[in-house]
Amino acid sequence: MRIPLAIPDLTGNEAAYLQECITSTFVSSVGPFVNRFASEIADLSGSEHAVVVNSGTVALQIALESLGISSGDLVMVPSLTFIASANAIRHAGADVWLVDCDRDLWSLDLSLCRHLIETETEPHPKGRRHVASGRILRAIMPVMIMGASIDLDAFAALSREFGLSVVVDAAAAIGAVARDGRKLAQIGVDAVCYSFNGNKTVTCGGGGAISASDNDLIARAAHLISTGRVGENYEHDIVAYNHRMTNIQAALGVAQLERLTLFLRRKREISTSYDELAARHQNLSAFPTPPFGTNTRWFSGVWYNGEDLAVCDRFRAHMKDAGVDLRQFWKPVHLQRPYADAIASPMPVAEDLWRRIFPLPCSTGLSAVDLATVIAAADEFWSRTEGRATGDAIAAGRAEAECG
Repeated sequence: MRIPLAIPDLTGNEAAYLQECITSTFVSSVGPFVNRFASEIADLSGSEHAVVVNSGTVALQIALESLGISSGDLVMVPSLTFIASANAIRHAGADVWLVDCDRDLWSLDLSLCRHLIETETEPHPKGRRHVASGRILRAIMPVMIMGASIDLDAFAALSREFGLSVVVDAAAAIGAVARDGRKLAQIGVDAVCYSFNGNKTVTCGGGGAISASDNDLIARAAHLISTGRVGENYEHDIVAYNHRMTNIQAALGVAQLERLTLFLRRKREISTSYDELAARHQNLSAFPTPPFGTNTRWFSGVWYNGEDLAVCDRFRAHMKDAGVDLRQFWKPVHLQRPYADAIASPMPVAEDLWRRIFPLPCSTGLSAVDLATVIAAADEFWSRTEGRATGDAIAAGRAEAECG
């Protein structure tokens, strides 16, 4: 594919810092870049400390385990998310309660969460007991879908009201802040988790991070990912993991963060171009821009607001023929085989929406020429498609008039 969806920009100090790792021989999970990257993530999140790990999925899993969430527990999570959100809950030993998304914001439907808690659970010392299954609802995991802001204050208030924890899947939201300038870990949630996969705005090639205002939670997380080792000798006090980030990965991350402001600005520019594309076509709409804070616009594009869903596949095929990477969006988790029997709310929004979403190329290094190529190909398709629809409607009107 000539114009990919999202690839990293490695034109800064990445090569120099990687060479520094090789020269120093600090290539594994110990090294100066690990501590530096963790400190910079904490600063961005508004916490005193952060833990860096080997994937975003692991970040979510370890955050849950550090909160004591395990077998017999439930975590509410949106069905319209990448499957890793749900997988992390299962890896922690808990189970998912899949909930529909808000039609206007695409994020976890807060009012639906409240309704489900009030009507399907009862008080329990550890949270809320789900009456039908007997499992204990312990936490809510809102997802900052494609880096968009969510009402974290409202989720934090809901969790306090019902004795729950909030673990934020901020996989794509590095650099986000609330609308009043507060950073994500300062908003009353229990943990904020990031991903640094290869297609993220900031990449380590792979990796993740946990930020939290509770230093004890961070300490538990650090212990869990480090084999449960106590002291300098080979003493271990728990069955733990080796989920640490390497110095090589962290070196990439440090170099990437040096250009975070530039990356976020370019993401906004690309998103604005796609918003303008949507405005030119009656069957297209821009991605939501929630009002709760920064939208980091990890992915941007357009979505189809018409009636004929078959046109969505035709558009994807057209863009592929034009050399543009346009993939089907995330299939909701409740439709995935591993979660077919999961506890789930009705999903009218997620089931209707996911086929309509078109993430378009948005690499931070996307050239003006390639962006113009993407937009021209999309304009050509929708102008032709909408013109044909208009022509068909006029012809149908004429036929009806003649019959009358």
